[in-house]
Order: sequence, then structure tokens, then C-alpha cells
Amino acid sequence: MVHMAMISPPKTPDPVFAARHFGPILWAALLLPIVGCSTFAERTLKLHNAYYDNQLAAAQAEIDECLKHNRGNADLIQLDAAMIDLATGNAKAAEQTLRIVRDHFDYLEQPAIHEKAAAMLSDDNRNSYSGEDYEKILIRAFLALSNLMHDGGDAEAYSLQLIDKQDQIIAAGVDKKGHNPKADYQRVALAPYLRGALREATHHDYDDAERSYTAVVSWQPGFTPGRFDLDRAVHGRHSAPGNGVLYVFALTGRGPYKVEAVEVASTVSLLIAGEIVSAFGHQTLPPNIAPVKVPRVVARHGGTAAVEVLVGQQPAGVTQTITDVTHLAIQQYEAIYPQVIARAVARRILKNGILYGGKEALGVQKGSLEGFALDMATLAWQATESADTRCWGLLPDKIQVLRLELPAGEHDIALRPLNPGGRPIGACARQPIHIADSCNTYLLASFPDHHLVGKMLVSEP
Repeated sequence: MVHMAMISPPKTPDPVFAARHFGPILWAALLLPIVGCSTFAERTLKLHNAYYDNQLAAAQAEIDECLKHNRGNADLIQLDAAMIDLATGNAKAAEQTLRIVRDHFDYLEQPAIHEKAAAMLSDDNRNSYSGEDYEKILIRAFLALSNLMHDGGDAEAYSLQLIDKQDQIIAAGVDKKGHNPKADYQRVALAPYLRGALREATHHDYDDAERSYTAVVSWQPGFTPGRFDLDRAVHGRHSAPGNGVLYVFALTGRGPYKVEAVEVASTVSLLIAGEIVSAFGHQTLPPNIAPVKVPRVVARHGGTAAVEVLVGQQPAGVTQTITDVTHLAIQQYEAIYPQVIARAVARRILKNGILYGGKEALGVQKGSLEGFALDMATLAWQATESADTRCWGLLPDKIQVLRLELPAGEHDIALRPLNPGGRPIGACARQPIHIADSCNTYLLASFPDHHLVGKMLVSEP
């Protein structure tokens, strides 16, 4: 608007003047979102396919390629890199990467006025990606799991950070009218579950374990073993003499992702509003036929639903869901979805306002040829909008766990993927482990489809 006001149009506007002076402003804005117009999902497709096909060397090579050509989304690429590191058995590297992204996401929560202004002139892809709420929480969940597999000294601290971050996110959700769409966010039961397991292993902090398992039962009531865990903590018994405990953590299925959707109601409302302005205002607006595009979080289908655990050749149990990642992501995103729509509608109104104000500043006559040309340019500008479908692509559908009390000594553990009906859908993967008397041992495995990806991780003694 400042630049427009500095231009002194002739008394009788002509198309040449409008095209020469006002046109470049519109076209510059129009070209903002065109650079790199392929979606983030398309740019990381080879990376994700390599991971799911258990081609981890190729997946790691794709990480390097993606970072070379898409540095603006390095955080999301690094989150995928951490999942690949876990699958290859490098839990320490995964933890280090997750810590860096966690800290950067926290930094990006600060206001960035210049980015918000650029996003309003194009779309939300212009913003630095600071993570959805569920992603910020799950980073801490995977920090705890990663640390548990190679050291364990900070796993409880990460669990407490997760609980604290949930509280921060929910507290920050209050709007100017006092409403809080985040108040009913589902909590991640993995955090208190891990803390309860770690407190139990001390053989004396059973009060802390009891409080943690109480939270698990409250936050994830469908997790049946939680009640047994709570009862065990109440009675203060980690394991029988001569036994130890094995926790099998399974990352099952493929996690949620984002797609571009059209918000029909908002599109129609803007069309009507634009027609009213054109009919009664001093200037016309282009018909708002360009759809209002917004991202939606959706579930994937298929893959491993649960994992059967065998000790030797004997079935010992089936993993159960401690955190439903897909449900968590969809439930949290739907809570803030009206805000996402409002931001997209505000962007469209701003663009129409720029056009209307520009016409007024240039003295364009209503219904003139130059006005029509500017309408068409603005319509094209609106049509370039794309929904921001960036997300953490290699999340699992569910985080599951099975607790087994076993005699101290050597054991041959086998994991077999199951479908939703409880039938095997792939071959067993085997791993020898050592169970220490009165201690916890942790095993982590990823089954996104019908087979193990990478290797099983077993915690260090």
C-alpha cells in the first residue's frame, strides 16, 4: 500500500499505466509461492519408500539429498533421519538429532512477523515449520525411547519434559475470549508409563510408580495392562526373586499424514461476500472461485496392527497400544482446525483488500478494462495458494508395549507381526537377549508394514 500511494496516476487511468506500475506488484506477490511448488510429501517420497522397503542405506542417502535441496525444511527431514537411526540401531545419534529439532521448534515458537506477512501474501508454506502440537510432544516421547535404548540416564527426564510440554501447549491455547480449543487434548500415556517402569526398577520408589500408573489408566483407559501395573505398584513388587522384566516396545503401522482439502463453506461464503462488494462498492473484486485450501490430518490404513512376542517357541503375549499416534494427531488437529480455516480466509480477504485498495489508489474506473485485467491477475494470485501439508512423515501409527517377567538368564525372543484380526502377516524376527535379576531390559522394534524394518534395539546393560 505504501508503494501504491507513492505512484501518481494520471487523471484518466489507462491500461498501460496500470500494467506498468501496479501489475508488477501483483505479479511479484503471485510468484512468491510458485518457487518449489512440489509438495513436501512429493520431495520426500523416495526417502519414505526406501525406509518402508527396509532399504535403510538408500533411505540415509536420500536424507543427504533432501537436505541439499530442501534446507528450508531441514527439521522435518532430520526427524525422519532420527527414525532411520533408530531402525539401524544408532539410538544415540537419534537422540542427538531429536534434541536439536526439539530446541529449534521451541525457538520457532517466538513471533516471526516477517514470515507471517509473507505467508499472508502467499500461503502457510512460507512459514518456517515449527511442528504441530502432537509432533512437539512426540519428539519428547522418542527422545525418551532413544535414551532408554542406549543409556537410560535421561529417559525419565524426557518423560517429565513431555508431560510439562503438554501442559504448556494446553495453557497457551486460550484465545482472547477465554476459550481454549486445546483443553481436551488427549494426553500421551507413554510418558507416565516409562516413568512408572523406571521408578519400579528402583525397588523402593513405588509411590512414584503408583502415581505414574494412575495417570496411565486415566489418560489411556483402553490400555488394559495399566490396571495390572497400578496394582503391582500399590503392592510394591517389581518381580519375583530370580526374575527380571522385559519391556517390548513396538512401533506399528504407518503414522498420520496431511492432505490438501478444500473448505467448501468458506469458499462459498467468500464468493458471496465478494459479489456483494462488487455490486455495492466503488470497485469490483474478482469472483472468489479459487477454492480455500487447507491441510487435514488423515490416517493411513493397513500394516502391522500388533506384534506377538514369543520366548523361544512359546507365545508369551501380544503388544498393546500405550499411545495411539494417529488418533492423537487427528484429535488434536481437529481441535484447532477452525483456526486453520480462519487463517486461510483472512489471507483471501487481505488479497482482495490489496486489490481493492490498489484500484482506489490508481483511480481505476469500475468495470474498466484495466480493472478487469487486475481482477484476473488477483484471481491467478489466489489460485496459487497451496495447503501446508508438511509433517513428520515416518511416525508410526501406534506405540505399543508388552511387559514380560522372565527368569534371569539368556532368552531367544521372537516378534511376529499381526493383522487387526490377530493373524500373522509376516515372518518372525528373532533376537537373543539377557535378562538380569531384578532389573529391566528394553527392546524396541519397528513394524510399519508386514516385516521388521532394520534391527531390534536392546537396551545396554
